[in-house]
Amino acid sequence: MLRNSNTNPIDPSKSRADWMKWLSRAPTSMLLEALKDHIPEEPLWLRKPETGLMMVKGRIGGNGEPFNLGEMTVTRCAIKIKDAQHHELVGIAYVLGRSKRRAFLASLGDALLQDTTHQLYWLEKLIDPIQQHLTMISDQKNKKAQETKVDFFTVAREAGG
Repeated sequence: MLRNSNTNPIDPSKSRADWMKWLSRAPTSMLLEALKDHIPEEPLWLRKPETGLMMVKGRIGGNGEPFNLGEMTVTRCAIKIKDAQHHELVGIAYVLGRSKRRAFLASLGDALLQDTTHQLYWLEKLIDPIQQHLTMISDQKNKKAQETKVDFFTVAREAGG
């Protein structure tokens, strides 16, 4: 298991790519609740939140030739903050949709999570609740989909037999 500078164990499954995935999908309300006391009055903007389009690619059958599926609206943001030791931390976020506030909060969360002295705290306070919330929503959608599932093999077999 990895350890931060305070010798607290850090879950190796919580890499930056992993926490950025959860931050980009988190509802604005959850980000705001966890980060409200840490929002800088005047952040140092590397890239102010801006909205644009991104091409989404698909593959037939998951492994065929890639093709352009369409465009999605994405908002991106990059900020720089200083930790308690005055080290500069850069936070980056890309979120689906037009919410500049959500992109800013996600980039702030990314920056705060890079502070190794407080990383375990932010993983527990920010990422774990987001992960639990989004997993619960996904499980509910999957359960609802399973309730409406039709077994076509059974229907075909009963019709033929």
